[in-house]
Amino acid sequence: MEWLEGLGLLGLFIGTFLAATIFPFSSDALYLAILAATGNPVGCLLVGTLGNWLGSVATYWVGWLGKWEWIEKWFKVKPETLQKQKERVDKYGAWLALTAWVPVIGDIIAIALGFYKTRPGWTMILLLIGKFARFLVWNLIYGLF
Repeated sequence: MEWLEGLGLLGLFIGTFLAATIFPFSSDALYLAILAATGNPVGCLLVGTLGNWLGSVATYWVGWLGKWEWIEKWFKVKPETLQKQKERVDKYGAWLALTAWVPVIGDIIAIALGFYKTRPGWTMILLLIGKFARFLVWNLIYGLF
């Protein structure tokens, strides 16, 4: 992750994008490191949000391409389990995108939203709002210290 820090805002964009996909690392730690290094809260907020949002958008579309048959065959998930999950996603719909910033489960939420075909427009907007709010909170917390 140090090499990303050395790239400044470009590294922040690359890192936050990758962290919102299947790459397991913390975009929060990277965000705070680059925020501290650059002292640029507005730039970090915009670049971090954009990178993390686009990573979640990519993850959403990967989910959209998925097929139930593949999940059943490759991951041995029963159709009843998939149906129960679909009912949960349908209950909240695109609103779940507001929680896609949560570490570890956020990527699963984004892929599930695509897999269960939530409305793309609203999902994208709510993903953006959630990602922006997450980094805004980090800016506010950082500003207190």
